[in-house]
Amino acid sequence: MKQLKQSKQLKKLKQEGKLLRIFLFDRLLYLLSIVIIVIIFAVLMELELVLYGGYVHSATRNYFVFLAIVIMLAVITIDYLRQRKYYTEVLVSTTPTMDLSESLLFQSAVTKEQQAVNAMIQQLHTAYLNQLGEHRRKQERNHHFVLQWVHHMKTPVSIIDLLVEEDAEQVTMQSIREENDRISSGLDIMLHTARLEKFAVDLHIEEVAVHDIVRKVINLHKKQFIQFSIFPHLEGQLTVETDVKWFQFLVQQLVSNAIKYSKQKPGNKNLRIVCTSSKEQDRSIGEITIIDEGIGIAEHELPRIFDPFYTGQNGRLVEESTGMGLYLSQLIVGKLGHTIEVQSTIGIGTAVTIKFTSSGVHHFSQ
Repeated sequence: MKQLKQSKQLKKLKQEGKLLRIFLFDRLLYLLSIVIIVIIFAVLMELELVLYGGYVHSATRNYFVFLAIVIMLAVITIDYLRQRKYYTEVLVSTTPTMDLSESLLFQSAVTKEQQAVNAMIQQLHTAYLNQLGEHRRKQERNHHFVLQWVHHMKTPVSIIDLLVEEDAEQVTMQSIREENDRISSGLDIMLHTARLEKFAVDLHIEEVAVHDIVRKVINLHKKQFIQFSIFPHLEGQLTVETDVKWFQFLVQQLVSNAIKYSKQKPGNKNLRIVCTSSKEQDRSIGEITIIDEGIGIAEHELPRIFDPFYTGQNGRLVEESTGMGLYLSQLIVGKLGHTIEVQSTIGIGTAVTIKFTSSGVHHFSQ
């Protein structure tokens, strides 16, 4: 017990000695300047004593030197005691086992410099927490998406297995094609979601003919248009500065959504894709609007349609709804420097507009 007590006292003395060394080292120049001043004064007094013999008594000189040293030691001691707690906190915060929150608890800052450093550390900590929070939210979204995507992909695979088992000789090719398209669409979304993290690396801005991309997307979905009695109409022509690959994926998502939520309605439906441009405040403004005649979106759901995994009431009506299409669309539009707007009426349809603002926007007559 006695040895343990002595060990603790020795450890405390060592820590105190370390604190004192740090404190004195920071004030070494200050101490040297005072010592030099005292020495110069003592030399001058000695010269005065030699030259004027007894004009300045040696006891007076010695008293001044002694007094100066006492005052200097008193000031240093008071300053050390005043800042000792702060140095202790700093010393504790630099230990390998320190906790991040403990490293910010510099409550004993005394000088303006210490207070400024403390404020800077707090700001850096806040910025770090914000970035960490954003990183965690991204991880959570990706984790959630992967789980939903895997579940989403299991459905078409199971259906294909059932079709093959039930009718091994005459498999319904149309049904298999539909399920295969769902798998392909899901894989495409997964691939582009992964690429979003490295968007800048995969970006190439150039002049793009929007109407040509729309025609390409329409051709990719022509079987679905025929199957669900949807008649696409392309109106106008437009050339803008954007990334071909990302913009095509964006249009594919919006057209797929239009088909997905239009096929529920019986009869013939139209899908209008309108390319227009105009002048606004001396800037060239181009836009493309995709207008369907589908089931529409309830007004109270419109503020949440860009949230990840949000499917709303329509998601209960459409099996393949993942709630990721519009979320990814908004992310891509924002990264490309465009904007996206959605207007919808239940039972009538939905209009999605992508607006471009660029000096490279051109308009051609139809």
